[in-house]
Amino acid sequence: MKTQKDRIAYDLVVLLANATEAIRRTIYSHFQAVRRNPLRRAFTSNLLPPPQSRDCCLIESKMNDADVSNQILQMVRFIRQEAEEKANEINVAAEEEFNIEKLQLLEADRKKIRQEYERKQKQIDIRKKIEYSMQLNASRIKVLQAQDDLVNSMKEVAAKELLLVSNNRKPYAKLLKDLIVQSLLRLKEPAVVLRCRKDDLDLVESVLTLAKKEYADKSSANPPDIGIDKNTFLPPPLNPKNAHGSYCSGGVVLASRDGKIVCENTLDARLDVVFRKKLPEVLSIFTLSSYFLRNELC
Repeated sequence: MKTQKDRIAYDLVVLLANATEAIRRTIYSHFQAVRRNPLRRAFTSNLLPPPQSRDCCLIESKMNDADVSNQILQMVRFIRQEAEEKANEINVAAEEEFNIEKLQLLEADRKKIRQEYERKQKQIDIRKKIEYSMQLNASRIKVLQAQDDLVNSMKEVAAKELLLVSNNRKPYAKLLKDLIVQSLLRLKEPAVVLRCRKDDLDLVESVLTLAKKEYADKSSANPPDIGIDKNTFLPPPLNPKNAHGSYCSGGVVLASRDGKIVCENTLDARLDVVFRKKLPEVLSIFTLSSYFLRNELC
């Protein structure tokens, strides 16, 4: 705006200078015309002209002065009008330029504000997604932990039930025989080494002959040579006083004579196999239960 004011002042000064120069030239031309008049020169040299001629000179001089004044007034009005029009044009142009620049600045600031808002909105959306993902993962971990705890508790209950299997001697003896036959069918070795709990040694020896005969009938092979390892026994049953120690709920372990092939057929190993096999079904039951529970709560 300072540049526009300076421009307006400069234009007005130029107009006034032009007007002054025009007035000066007009007055100069008028006096030159008077000086060239012979009547005027005679009057100035004290040569009195005739009365009639002197009156005509005075009338002509008065008429020339009036014409000059009118011309000067007309020129002043014209110059003033031109100056006002020029000033109005300058004001209009300055106003338009100011409005354009103001709109440009406003649009630039609006664009910056819009970009800043979009950037912050994106940050908020990303933060919300991260928080939602973290909460979802935490809830999934809690669900998985609860499922794992429930499965472990079920396994512990089943393990405690297995401890009662060996208390009934007659059914347990038949179970030992079946486990030995199954292990022999898996190994298919002519000579094997058998390990059992020290408490089950007498039961294993009592069913060993029947197990050999049943294996020979099922496999159409000669009865294998089964040696009982009486130096290394399986861990004893679970002792409440030593809950964190190793234990064995029952069963047998058969291996080839060189020890390269081992068939672990204890009750605890069978329980682990069953749990690994049935774990997807158990988890699906948990999932359905939680689904129905959510529907009931909703």
